[in-house]
Amino acid sequence: MSWVTTKRIFRAGFLDFWRNGFVSLASILVMTVTLFVLGMTLFAGVILNSALSELRNKADVNVYFTTSAPEEQILQLQKSLQALPEVQTVEYVSAGDALAAFRERHQNDQLTLQALQELGDNPLGAVLNIRAKDISQYDVIAKFLQQQQALSSSQAGIIDKVNYFDEQHRQALNRLQHISDSAARLGLIIILILVLTTVAISFNTLRLAIYTSRDEIQVMRLVGAGQFYIRAPFMVEGVLYGLISGVITLVMFYPLTYWLGEATANFFGGVNVFSYYIGNFLLFFGVLIGTGVVLGAVSSYLAVRRYLKI
Repeated sequence: MSWVTTKRIFRAGFLDFWRNGFVSLASILVMTVTLFVLGMTLFAGVILNSALSELRNKADVNVYFTTSAPEEQILQLQKSLQALPEVQTVEYVSAGDALAAFRERHQNDQLTLQALQELGDNPLGAVLNIRAKDISQYDVIAKFLQQQQALSSSQAGIIDKVNYFDEQHRQALNRLQHISDSAARLGLIIILILVLTTVAISFNTLRLAIYTSRDEIQVMRLVGAGQFYIRAPFMVEGVLYGLISGVITLVMFYPLTYWLGEATANFFGGVNVFSYYIGNFLLFFGVLIGTGVVLGAVSSYLAVRRYLKI
C-alpha cells in the first residue's frame, strides 16, 4: 500500500470522525463506560487480593507451653516443625518476651499490672507461632502436633494449648479458604462477562456510526474499491474512539483514586489505590488504551462487513 493511499485512509477516517460528531461522541461515551468498568475491575481485584492476603497472614497456629516447659524441648519441637514442607515460618516467643508484650498491651490497665506484680513469678509460658505456606495446609500441621503429643508423654506435658484445635479458629480458617477460592472463580466469571459485554456494546455502537455512511460504502464497492480500502477509514475511526476513551478514563481515575486512596488504605488491607494507580500507571495505560484501540478497530472491521455485500 502506497503512502498516498495511507494518507487518504487516515484523512478519510479523521473526516468521518469529525463529520459524524454526535455519533462519535456517543461511541466515545459508551466505550469510556466500558473501559471505566474494566479499570474498576482491575482495582477491585487488587483490593480483594490485598484483603485476602492480609487475612492469610493473620491465619496461624499458636502453641502455648506450660511455665515449666524446658526450653530445650521447645526448641527441639521448633526444629521439627521447620522441617515440615508445609511450614513457612516458626517464631519462638520466650516466656520473658511474652510477659513483656503482655505488660505493653496493658500498660494503661493499672489493676492488671498490679495483680501481675503481686504474683511475683511469670505466669506466662513460651509460645510458638506457626505459619503455613498455604491456609489449606494447617490441617497437616495440626495432625503433626497431635502425633507429637501421642508419641511423647513428656512432650505432651509441656504443651498447654494449641489454638488451632479450637472449633472457632478451625471454622474461620475453612471460611477463609472458601472465600479465597470463591473470589478467584467469581473474578474469572466477571472478567468474561465484562469482555463479552464490552464487545457487544462497542460493536453495536460502531455499527450505528457506520450506518450513517452505508450509501458511501456501497458506492465505493460498486466502483471497484477493495474491501480493506473501504474498511480502513472506519478502523481508523474506531481506533480514535478507543484512544480518546482510554485517555478520558485515565484522567477520570486520577481524582477518583485520590479521593478513595485513604479510605482503601484504612479498610481494605492497606492498599492505597491512588499510590497503586500512580505506581502502576504504565500498566493501566497499556491495558485501557490497548483495549480501547483493539475494540475500536476490531468492532469497526466487523461492523462494516454487512455493507460490503452488494
